Amino acid sequence: MSEKTRVVQYGTGKMSVYTMRYVYEKGGEIVGAIDINPSVIGKDIGEIIGTENKGIKVVSIEDAESMIKQTKPDIVIVTTMSLIRDVEDALMLCARLGVNAITTCEEAFYPINSNPVITSRIDEMAKKTGCTITGSGYQDIYWGQLISSIAASTQTITKIKGSSSYNVEDYGIALAKAHGAGLTLEEFDKQVASVDMISQEERQAMIDKGEYLPSYMWNVNGWLCDKLGLTVKSQTQKTVPQTHKEDIYSSTLQMTVKAGDATGMSAVVTTQTEEGITIESECIGKVYSKDDFDKNEWTVIGEPETTLIINRPSTVELTCATIVNRIPDVIKSKPGYVPTEEMGDLQYRMKI
Repeated sequence: MSEKTRVVQYGTGKMSVYTMRYVYEKGGEIVGAIDINPSVIGKDIGEIIGTENKGIKVVSIEDAESMIKQTKPDIVIVTTMSLIRDVEDALMLCARLGVNAITTCEEAFYPINSNPVITSRIDEMAKKTGCTITGSGYQDIYWGQLISSIAASTQTITKIKGSSSYNVEDYGIALAKAHGAGLTLEEFDKQVASVDMISQEERQAMIDKGEYLPSYMWNVNGWLCDKLGLTVKSQTQKTVPQTHKEDIYSSTLQMTVKAGDATGMSAVVTTQTEEGITIESECIGKVYSKDDFDKNEWTVIGEPETTLIINRPSTVELTCATIVNRIPDVIKSKPGYVPTEEMGDLQYRMKI
């Protein structure tokens, strides 16, 4: 690895403003940037970060491969979409070129339990070329490591229950649409909730074929079970729309969501394990009204019972700081698609 960690930023939207700045502040170097949006292609990344020009211009996806080959980064940060199938091309490009990659894609946190087809494809290529691919972000700590640490200080556990809310406005249009924001309730039922109106056998068949659309907690529960050494017996998901009694404007969607239409969704995932421990987790993502705020609450029920509540976490900044602090772990990890639970606890870094 070079003296300065060389990073390519894939996706230059809202999240990249922080990831790129944090890389520089931790002593790393952005050597390239990629985007699909014609309005940012050709821009210096300094314009995006809000600093002086850095001498690095955003290139199109069509030029991504040649740029990565030329710049030889230590790692690529992918901050684009929320589903593994939507970031497969980016991650497979990195895997094929033998370049490490870390993504904020929520499903990528533990995709083996929702899309084993794509996960295995990326894993095989990364092992072949000797690089590491993973997903991380807010959930790595606030839905993962904190909960496993509390569990480690508990004598017996019967249930782990969690709930987390966040404003989809903070994460860009892909996430807002994935949550059904802006849909009528009828459209929400057809496009979002319908995925849960199936039997466990039908769901597993969809997972095996790479066709399942999980909520974020689906992958989090899988990560937690793996981290805690639990064996999944069954896992179910229920998705319901969130609404507001008044019209509410979404700057991300650039539209007014009418009163009674979906501002987002709540998804509850329940996991039963062979060891008798139940994990029930809920994520609420929606366009916030003026009275809403982010909240993260988890309870480990057993002896003793412990509840962790975090009000108003800066989820965007925490997500991006987690990504950057994970970079050394990814670089030194074994090849393949490696979930962060196999990389050890996240550490604070003065430098990456």
